Amino acid sequence: MKRFDVKQVARVVSEMAVLLAIYFIGCQIAAGLQLPIPGGVIGMALLLLAFATGWVKPATLQLGAGVLMTEMLLFFIPALMSLLDYGALVRTEGWRILLVIGVSTLLVMVVTAFTVEAVCRWRVRHDV
Repeated sequence: MKRFDVKQVARVVSEMAVLLAIYFIGCQIAAGLQLPIPGGVIGMALLLLAFATGWVKPATLQLGAGVLMTEMLLFFIPALMSLLDYGALVRTEGWRILLVIGVSTLLVMVVTAFTVEAVCRWRVRHDV
């Protein structure tokens, strides 16, 4: 059994608070400028900007992000439970829903791969 480490817990909580603050800032920007882009996407762009400029090192938020990633299923349970309410819709339009999910997942993977490749090449060119 792991020993309860107060410093570790405090670090995880503070990192998650920073990530949540960035998300809320993104939401405020989206609402204030009336952008059709979700606040979470703007928050991720702000986080990417902070990483790219060196204001924040990715390792400083690694534990908090890791906790969120390991508990990601909790974020999807409400969406999965709604399938029970709309079973008839899923039976009639399920193939279209699966097609959209598949295409969007593929697009996210492709865009992520190209972004990682571009950032790696940029880092090599600028000797970061």
